[in-house]
Amino acid sequence: MSQPKHALLAIYLQPRVLGMAALGFSAGLPFLLVFSTLSAWLRDSGIELSVIGFFSWVGLTYSIKVIWAPVVDHLPLPMLTAWLGKRRAWLLLAQIGIALGLLAMAMIEPRQSLALLAALAVWVAFCSATQDVALDAYRIEAVAIRWQAAMAAMYVFGYRVALLTAGAGAFFLAEWQTWAFAYQAMAALMAVGMLTTLFIAEPVHVESVRSEQAGLWHIVVAPFLEFFRREGRLAWVILLLIAVYRLSDITMGVMANPFYLDMGYSKAEIAEIGKVFGFLMTLLGASLGGVLVLRFGLAGPLWLGALLTASTNLLFAWLAGQAPDWVKLAWVISADNFGGGLAGSVFIAYLSSLTSSAFTATQYALFSSLMTLPAKLLGGVSGMIVERFGYSWFFVYSALLGVPALALVVWVMQRRKPIPADSP
Repeated sequence: MSQPKHALLAIYLQPRVLGMAALGFSAGLPFLLVFSTLSAWLRDSGIELSVIGFFSWVGLTYSIKVIWAPVVDHLPLPMLTAWLGKRRAWLLLAQIGIALGLLAMAMIEPRQSLALLAALAVWVAFCSATQDVALDAYRIEAVAIRWQAAMAAMYVFGYRVALLTAGAGAFFLAEWQTWAFAYQAMAALMAVGMLTTLFIAEPVHVESVRSEQAGLWHIVVAPFLEFFRREGRLAWVILLLIAVYRLSDITMGVMANPFYLDMGYSKAEIAEIGKVFGFLMTLLGASLGGVLVLRFGLAGPLWLGALLTASTNLLFAWLAGQAPDWVKLAWVISADNFGGGLAGSVFIAYLSSLTSSAFTATQYALFSSLMTLPAKLLGGVSGMIVERFGYSWFFVYSALLGVPALALVVWVMQRRKPIPADSP
């Protein structure tokens, strides 16, 4: 017998489920502040595009968080762990680190202390990635399996609101006051996560009975071996597909905000069109991606996502040759965010299909790291390409980066065997 609707909706009123929205907000807030919003601040301060491109390497921190994840999982923090417990102690420490880092960034004038600003951005990214590790562990341990979907839904909602805040909100504040004021306000908003961490309950932990050597094997080596055993020689092609699928949009994203500013759009216009309207189109694309996967499976939507991601970059190449026009900008940004949202949701479903139930968290962390690492490395030289060839050719180049993904999707999806339902 099906449950009444009010009983299903009541799940979202549970304290831990509601708390995930606030914790998702805390996780999403720092991301743009060390990525595209920081790029806009640097360009607005007169920093060269080549230097801005190198700043995108700050995002590499998120791609390598799997390296110190075992430390967050096992190492107790003096006093904090005894007071708050294993997960909340690391959450609070990371959140305090993010807030202090953002406050310190707000005190710097980029042209006078660029190296220090870069170091602080790395610190904020490191603390943010550490928060992600602790939060993923908390989310899994906090509630029963049947509530995990509700927890994930609230987390995504909070994260998206944070992206809107750190994007459009920061632009509005910078236009009204200064970039320093905007970053001070963002630092203050980290109190949302800190207060939530203090009020939520620590989950019950199931301590491992494995030795440290066995635990290291389980965390690092066994997931690799299981994946290669299951996929065989095709595993290498799958890993190559993961590495190149997001090359096009992540590489382009580094130069997006500097491009808008150089075209003559105000920060308020960028916030209104690029952040708010683009945010809604991202949600629409992501929703459609989920529907397409349910209706047609993974192969077709995965290829469509790769096509949209690459082809929408050509719209930016066209826009670079036009006079500033907010209507044209709105159409191009809408198409780009729609395609990115669709590709993102479909690719997450694909990565999830690659994991074994025995190593879901570890394998997914490894796949997601590989997904962003090559794109972050290429993004670092994007400013040099713009300075040498101009924005139009840069966007053509970023579109061409998506071509290998189109071919690899066809190759892999024709040859990969489905995972058996009883796969461990």
